[in-house]
Amino acid sequence: MSNSLPSSVPNPIVQASDPHALALSVRASCLVFEDPISRALLAQAQRVAASEATVLIIGETGTGKELIARHIHELSTRHAGPFVAFNCAAINESLMESELFGYERGSFTGAVGDKPGWFEAAKGGSLFLDEIGDLPLPLQAKLLRVIQEREVVRIGSRRPIPIDARLIAATNVKLDEAVAAGRFRGDLYYRLKVATLDLPPLRERRGDIVPLVQHFLNIYGPRLGHEHVEMVPETVRALLAYPWPGNIRELENTIHHALLVCAGGGVRPEDLRLPVSRTKGPEESPTLPLSPLEAALDQIFDDGTSWPTLYRSIDETVIRRAYAYCEQNQVRTARLLGISRNIVRDRLIRYGVLGPESTGRR
Repeated sequence: MSNSLPSSVPNPIVQASDPHALALSVRASCLVFEDPISRALLAQAQRVAASEATVLIIGETGTGKELIARHIHELSTRHAGPFVAFNCAAINESLMESELFGYERGSFTGAVGDKPGWFEAAKGGSLFLDEIGDLPLPLQAKLLRVIQEREVVRIGSRRPIPIDARLIAATNVKLDEAVAAGRFRGDLYYRLKVATLDLPPLRERRGDIVPLVQHFLNIYGPRLGHEHVEMVPETVRALLAYPWPGNIRELENTIHHALLVCAGGGVRPEDLRLPVSRTKGPEESPTLPLSPLEAALDQIFDDGTSWPTLYRSIDETVIRRAYAYCEQNQVRTARLLGISRNIVRDRLIRYGVLGPESTGRR
């Protein structure tokens, strides 16, 4: 692969039809597809789009799952209808049912009028349920019924309302393992995986890195007053060598930062702010000091620990320590870590702190 960046990388795939889509076309623009693996996935997505089948998109955080979902919607017969996105990990469990299915006036305190849920809002279009693996078990049963019956019943009502929306779901959780652990319903899993797309992490499709870098240079360069910015060869090698655990989102933020701090018209490796030990070649020497934490992590990695094992160990330690610090209160733990309570509960079950049957608010 060449170490030089092309002068321009057209991206005809992203067709943003609303302001939110325009923002997404900048962020994590996974649809800049150059790597053969990415092109094969794109061809598969195009075939899936032609049907009405429910789609399950599986991929790590930051790989661009919502962009793939939007692309499927734009290529489908429902492209003239709305694309409605709902993040199952971002909303409190007590509010999730009313958001998804809607409610009737007077059904609970504060329900001063009728409100349709997201299934109704997506009429004639597509409903994208992001992080479906974080959906609580009680709502999984209700979602399964909606999928099976093709109708929804609002909170406070007994009248079923027919729905006309294609369902696209996404997750960074291995749902087959969640089913085996009792955290996800098997019948719902099989309903969702009619058509499955596995979105590889950026480290497995390195042919996309250089085109994505050029894409973000084209986006952020003019905004920051850089009419023409070049990556020196050492910088390109560093970008290609780094494993990108945060995927395309991390790459975007890295390029944005580099443009903020670079001097003149060239971006050097030190402008990337990447851990040097993970980007240097066998004959290169470090140019940036490692923090004590980075040095400790590198020592563990050098001892033979794989990245997935290392990540799981760190994640488990953080969750357990935070949970103990917050006196075993899930809500406080979620607030401390800046994540949803559903994610905290999932991690506590995964690491054996709680049993699958635990449903308490603590």
